[in-house]
Amino acid sequence: MADPSPAIEQSAVPVDRPATYRTIALRVMPLLVICYIVSFIDRTNIGIAQEGLKRDLGFGPAVYGLGVTVFFVGFILFEVPSNALMARIGARKSLVRIMASWGVVTVVTMFVRDEYTFYVARFLLGVAEAGFFPGALFYLSRWFPSARRTRMTAIFFIGVPISGIAGSVISGGIMHGLGGVAGLADWQWLFLVEGIPPILLALAVLFWLADEPEQVRWLTPAQKAAVRADLDADQRLKGGAGGKRTHVGLREALSDPKVWILGLCACGAYTLANAVSFWAPRIIADAGVGDVLNLGLFSAVPPLAGIVAMLIVGRHSDRTLERRWHAATAWIVAALAMFAISLSHGSVFAVVVLLAVLAAAHYSGLTVFYSIPSIYLSDRAAATGIAVVTSMGSFAAAASPSLLGFIQSATGSLALGLQISSGIVLLAVVVLLVGVRAGDLKEKK
Repeated sequence: MADPSPAIEQSAVPVDRPATYRTIALRVMPLLVICYIVSFIDRTNIGIAQEGLKRDLGFGPAVYGLGVTVFFVGFILFEVPSNALMARIGARKSLVRIMASWGVVTVVTMFVRDEYTFYVARFLLGVAEAGFFPGALFYLSRWFPSARRTRMTAIFFIGVPISGIAGSVISGGIMHGLGGVAGLADWQWLFLVEGIPPILLALAVLFWLADEPEQVRWLTPAQKAAVRADLDADQRLKGGAGGKRTHVGLREALSDPKVWILGLCACGAYTLANAVSFWAPRIIADAGVGDVLNLGLFSAVPPLAGIVAMLIVGRHSDRTLERRWHAATAWIVAALAMFAISLSHGSVFAVVVLLAVLAAAHYSGLTVFYSIPSIYLSDRAAATGIAVVTSMGSFAAAASPSLLGFIQSATGSLALGLQISSGIVLLAVVVLLVGVRAGDLKEKK
């Protein structure tokens, strides 16, 4: 619970730092992970719903791909403004606003009647969700120093593969079991049922989380001082002044070349994310899996590999304090897996195995990559800069679904689209290794 008392100065009392950060993680991380799980389920559930939308509304691959793209248009336009608002009202209230909004939009999506109302609903969902991801990453940077943050980022990112597992099974189960009940189609029940949790979780965030370590009652004064000292030490290594963090405007963030470098890298990360999150069900369906329940079960397999891999890689990256090659190696493996999927020729076994490799590499690389901005960027550029990096990556996320959708419509296959996507990922690897020097990632054990 929040405590209005002022910041506590560093104390001479010895502090067990590992125990302190375990306490913080146990209080903060479970709720953030649950919120992220629900976020991705509501963002990607159209991957399962598309079969019902095709049946009832006649939506083909091009309409579906454009619907995914329109989501990211709203996301891009409102990502930075959302984080600018966060700088004024605080991370906790921002997360509450964002989650309640996307829950309402998800429920309303059950009323779409044609492709135009579908596009409007997807655009509004992007507007509602804008700011959640960079806001959550910035929130972690207010509680954990960089040497511990990749592990926390890995735990946070567990929400993505878990959403792939739980979301596929739950969404498939909802559509399989509730279709036709009360006169509603299976996909209508999907949006209705999955839109309620974020509204309830918004209330949980409001009453459970706090913006700063100094604002909570469950840390001792000595623990608060130790955490603040660790966070300030991070800023001194980056040339910052330490203490309370400041925020800068969009213009200043865009003038930092490091933001542009990371933004170009994020284009590769988001291209991978789309292949894993939005197109995996379509790839499995094209391999010959037609039943919606089986489609959900097969779609849940690849994220299992992602959970194990991202935790191992994230922990190893923190232990060695090496970020560039951990992310680059994972992305190279992912690009090769994506290319191999394009040549799999409809084998369900081969497709699922390759998707598992792709998911494991994607989640591992994403975990390490998104620990880099708060290390690489100055304290002044971090808050707005992370939002800009995410927005730049979202341009690729907005373009690639439509590209893949139109390619599938034109050729009858996703193969060419997957091959182009793998090339984009490899270009991101080059930008990361050339643009980000190892000496720029200064961290302290």
